[in-house]
Amino acid sequence: MTARIDPATLPRARTISRTEALAHLERFRAPILLRCGALLIDYIVVICVVSISVLIARMFGGGARSAGGTTETLGIVTAVMLAALNFVFLAAVWGQTLGKWATGIRIERVDGRELSFLHTLLRHFVGYPLSVLTLGIGFLIAAFNAEGRALHDFVAGTVVVREGARRVTARVRRPAR
Repeated sequence: MTARIDPATLPRARTISRTEALAHLERFRAPILLRCGALLIDYIVVICVVSISVLIARMFGGGARSAGGTTETLGIVTAVMLAALNFVFLAAVWGQTLGKWATGIRIERVDGRELSFLHTLLRHFVGYPLSVLTLGIGFLIAAFNAEGRALHDFVAGTVVVREGARRVTARVRRPAR
């Protein structure tokens, strides 16, 4: 026995306007504590590389100072390269750093388009230092505004959302040109 389904009774996927998409993004915005956890994971990964290189340098210790210094330098260079890879490349290509991937959140542009390298560079190398220079107030802004955007998000035109927001923004109707 097979069941017949009338196609007219199935719900149709509707396209939504950009304003409706932004309203959905607000509903899916990432909470500030989840964002803090993601940032903490990102920095733990970078600090682990430096810590391991320092431990290896100390094991060479004693009379082999040049080997220890080289190992520490190699660890710092590796950590800087890992940070650039994590914060710029991964964020621009997948919209997530390692910490954001682990916590299930992602970076998107406010208008729903893909994140570019320029937006990622602005966010991490201009926006983050501005957020730090304001004694952390730039980060706290995310806790007190309705969109959940921090100062670095405003600088780059981005928003951090939960992973589930991807399904909603995939059906956004683009205005005709």
